[in-house]
Amino acid sequence: MKLSILDQAPVSKGRTPKEALEATIELAKQADVLGYTRFWVAEHHDLDGLSSPAPDILLGMIGSKTSKIRLGAGAVLLPNYKPYNIAERYNVLATMFPGRIDIGLGRAPGGSAEVSIALAGNFLEKVQKMPVLIDELMHFLDGNFPEDHLFSNVTAAPVPEIAPVPWLLGTSGKSAKLAAEKGLPYVYGHFMSNQDGPSIVKSYYDHFLGEKPKAFVTVSVICAETNEEAEELAKSNILWKFQQSKGMGKSGVPSLREANAYPYTNDDLQMVEKMKHSQIVGDPLMIRKKLEELQELYATDEIMVVTITHSYEARKKSYRLLADEFKLKEKQ
Repeated sequence: MKLSILDQAPVSKGRTPKEALEATIELAKQADVLGYTRFWVAEHHDLDGLSSPAPDILLGMIGSKTSKIRLGAGAVLLPNYKPYNIAERYNVLATMFPGRIDIGLGRAPGGSAEVSIALAGNFLEKVQKMPVLIDELMHFLDGNFPEDHLFSNVTAAPVPEIAPVPWLLGTSGKSAKLAAEKGLPYVYGHFMSNQDGPSIVKSYYDHFLGEKPKAFVTVSVICAETNEEAEELAKSNILWKFQQSKGMGKSGVPSLREANAYPYTNDDLQMVEKMKHSQIVGDPLMIRKKLEELQELYATDEIMVVTITHSYEARKKSYRLLADEFKLKEKQ
């Protein structure tokens, strides 16, 4: 199994956005050395506790400090942009870091309704045009508009020797269908969906229009040396998710001290228990077994992991333990 990383540049309570971004860059450097396949950065806008509204800028810094790992956005929220602009940006990255650039594409707003208007005007109208936006982006990346098209003489310069690889991200049958119809590789957000993911990905495989379908899934994981330690670390992320569901959590990922002292009600605890099911938490052996089960369910050879802890060092250690358990270095 190949392992990859999705990072959301989370800000821990008591830390600054600058520190969060620096921690993301350090994590990418470690992932490059440990043998992870990809390092993708999420796109969020004006969301409390997340500090990456412009993945391409961050990827440029990460690319200059890594040498092997593939880099990409997870995802470029395409309705917020003109496809030509995205083609230019990621062609720059692909020119600077040949053969290493992915473009994960998504249709989510990535922020509030007001943010969507500030970014793109009528966002819902642009979401409905997602298939057209994808086609246009693909034409710009491939440089193959029909001769009679308005953009036939428009180049998304610089043109790299190896073009960025587009992927479509989603959490529904609709996104899987679109990826299959467009002949694009697909990423299913297992960690943010309560739908029947394996059936959705199977539908993608079954209806793929192209040479060879390719898909992987993204999973929330917290790994530590013991199950007890991992469960303790997970308390911060669980509280943060709970607070966000209540319109709180504005200061970032809470500390373990705050998580342990939080006065949950009985009703709150029922919600917390449901949230725990969206994460895989445990020691390296337990995590490996759970991921291998998901690998079989989804019929994939790659899983992307997202880990959020209050401690940036605990996050790095979680990924290091996984890399050792899966012997990623030996597979390079």
